[in-house]
Amino acid sequence: MHELGITQNIVAIVTEHAQGSKVQRVVLEIGKLSAILPDAIQFCFDICTQNTVLAGATLEIIEIPGLARCCQCGAEIYLDKPFGICNCGSVELDLITGEELKIKEIEIEELCV
Repeated sequence: MHELGITQNIVAIVTEHAQGSKVQRVVLEIGKLSAILPDAIQFCFDICTQNTVLAGATLEIIEIPGLARCCQCGAEIYLDKPFGICNCGSVELDLITGEELKIKEIEIEELCV
């Protein structure tokens, strides 16, 4: 399960950016063509955040659809897998979206003194 290693890296990056502040929420973008399972990331997140500044934080995952542009006719088509065929018959496609893995937002608790 490579999602465990990915989640450990996400937790490390967020922890570094939080600089000791309590993290309330993390928003990830995961492309449908990235071969990363959002449910597995969610499961690993709950484990990896124990005893960290992310403990109890909410993880929101936004799935980005696969989108490609046909090299032959220029049409844009949605993909469910990292390959496909255009309506014109071409299989030469340039991926536009769907391979993302981004930390989109980090919500940190602010203490008012």
